[in-house]
Amino acid sequence: MKGIQFIIEGNWGHFKKPETNNNPLSHDLITKTALIGLIGAVLGIEREAMKDKFPELSEDLLYGVRLLNPVKKISWGFTSKTAINPTNGGSPKYFEFLKDPKFLVSLALHENRSQNIFDNFSKAILQEESIYPPVLGWHNCPANLEWKSEGNFSEIKDGPLETQGFVLAGEYTLQNISGEFRIGFDKMPTYQNNDFWNLPDRYKNIIYPDYPHSISVEGKYYEYVPANGDEIEKWVLI
Repeated sequence: MKGIQFIIEGNWGHFKKPETNNNPLSHDLITKTALIGLIGAVLGIEREAMKDKFPELSEDLLYGVRLLNPVKKISWGFTSKTAINPTNGGSPKYFEFLKDPKFLVSLALHENRSQNIFDNFSKAILQEESIYPPVLGWHNCPANLEWKSEGNFSEIKDGPLETQGFVLAGEYTLQNISGEFRIGFDKMPTYQNNDFWNLPDRYKNIIYPDYPHSISVEGKYYEYVPANGDEIEKWVLI
């Protein structure tokens, strides 16, 4: 599979957990559906056109995430007001934000149906171009994108691997974990339909090591072979 790697970072990020509407909490990592939205912004795809792109790209692309900064969360309070009476008093509402999020993302083209979008997105990152500003979940959380490499992902393999990225809970056997560091758990959306709805049965439970640590597991993985000759890496992709 064709693949690329790039860095996403910003001062703030918020990837809303759907079960926390009153005081929204954030996923720890950029989700697959948020990444697809970011791809649409970079390429200038209008919202109505993205309705059909979300299910296609959810199926056609695979992604993995590695932390480049520790996960740090901060809650901020806002006063919620209505557009009809914006001068009226509002009720306070708290939102959880990621502080200084920075991710290394691996993106693979799983189905050739989306090759044009994949190629155009790769070119845009390499040339540092974007039609609409990319964001880390919210429009008031701008994102910076930095090209890292292009390469190829192998066919899926099975065996031991050491990774700084996420793995799927319940599908990988954790090996010895040495040292004291945080192991994170999250439930991530991987598929959005053409009504902009993240299907509940397509969520995946993940485990990840906090930066800069790694975990040793055994299970299915892909090898990423970068074209620039950098070291071959093992990744779990969803």
